[in-house]
Amino acid sequence: MKRIRLPLTKKQAAGLKAGDEVLLSGYIYTARDQAHKRMCECVIKKKKLPISLKNSIIYYCGPTPPKKGKPIGACGPTTSKRMDLFTPRLLSKGVLAVIGKGNRSNEVVSSLKKHKGVYFVAPAGAGAYLALRVKESKMVAYHDLGTEAIHKLKVEDFPVVVGIDSKGRNIYEN
Repeated sequence: MKRIRLPLTKKQAAGLKAGDEVLLSGYIYTARDQAHKRMCECVIKKKKLPISLKNSIIYYCGPTPPKKGKPIGACGPTTSKRMDLFTPRLLSKGVLAVIGKGNRSNEVVSSLKKHKGVYFVAPAGAGAYLALRVKESKMVAYHDLGTEAIHKLKVEDFPVVVGIDSKGRNIYEN
């Protein structure tokens, strides 16, 4: 088990191999379909993005509202393929890693290799458990999207597996 204190660096990303079990601690962002679409529209129109993408990690998640006294509700991963259309463009703008579930398209694998990025897989069906790893949550962009808004999460020992590493090695092909 590897422990990584965020932000993730290119050197750390390069040292990860498909299948590595990792515990992430630090800040990550959540974003789903609509937030991805809006960020890509900003990039296309050369408008300012609502968050800094440099060396960021985007978690494909739409957290549920928190119970009283908790920072977040259930926050399990959503299917990554739905973000395949947007991922290469966001990687080209500085995103270093993404977190989701399921296999990715050949275009995303090529883009991860090109930009030396990493695709992490979070355990599906474990949204309540993953919420225990979130210590802070703040909605930071696209508030009108509700659960699909972008949240900044402070995570501690957030469990993921390297699904596709920066060299394109893919656990779904083995």
